[in-house]
Amino acid sequence: MIENATSAASIQSMLRTMAAYQNEAAGGLQGLGAPIPGLQQPAAPAAPAAPGFGAAVERALDQVNAAQQKAKGLREAYEMGEPVALTDVVIQMQKASLAFETTLQVRNKVMKAYEDILNMPV
Repeated sequence: MIENATSAASIQSMLRTMAAYQNEAAGGLQGLGAPIPGLQQPAAPAAPAAPGFGAAVERALDQVNAAQQKAKGLREAYEMGEPVALTDVVIQMQKASLAFETTLQVRNKVMKAYEDILNMPV
């Protein structure tokens, strides 16, 4: 039993609990609680900042637009006679087309889901 109480994990857990009580006491007494020497404050859990749905859609649309602009630039460069391989132009145009079609299908699925939700009986 003594071995469990003195394990490193148990000590760290107790220190975190004491720090939490210290923070609670310091907040409740407006700074009257003195810090305990040698006690480290617990690190706040870092929650990953998840982008919202709107930001994800905007980023996806920006990527599709970039692919289309790159394809357009390669096509124009090829038409002007610059040293651009025709295969590179065709591949980039296919990538842009596929990205656009995928975006269009995702939009259609989202709209269908929205319509289904609107038509649900309450």
